[in-house]
Amino acid sequence: MVTIIAATNRPNSNTLKVAKYYQQQLKLKGVEAGLFSLEHLPIDVLNTDMYGKRSAEFQKIQDLINETTKFLFIMPEYNGSYPGVLKVLIDACNFPDSFYDKKAALVGVSSGKYGNIRGVDHFTGVCHYVHLNVLPLRLHIPNIKSELDANGNLIQPDTIKFTNEQIDKFIKF
Repeated sequence: MVTIIAATNRPNSNTLKVAKYYQQQLKLKGVEAGLFSLEHLPIDVLNTDMYGKRSAEFQKIQDLINETTKFLFIMPEYNGSYPGVLKVLIDACNFPDSFYDKKAALVGVSSGKYGNIRGVDHFTGVCHYVHLNVLPLRLHIPNIKSELDANGNLIQPDTIKFTNEQIDKFIKF
């Protein structure tokens, strides 16, 4: 099972738009993918689901993580890295079995000109620690506001080319 993680809890984010774009493109290539936005984490996750505790609400998320064999993380740049809420998700999940020997593709997005290159690198280190195998082609989409049309579709030809290449490699990965 493939799950796309929109790695921010910001409502109506460009990250979520890019995640939906990837979901649509995967479907066009014959791959069904679920989508989980971190805006749907339990509001009190830090108090209810950390350090061995488990709420019924988070258990549904844990079950989704357990069933997933391939993840596609779409990560915005927050203060030169990835959002803390993504680390909260990783930390709240059962270790090591949640991610161990599963596969992931990483996509960074930013309003600036580097496409969250540092955040993707930082998160790659976390992936390696939890034994999550990362697709070598990691994408960075800068200036995200000029990359999306009103319907949330990517419109820049070079970005479309690279996302298609990444999706094709992800399917074979």
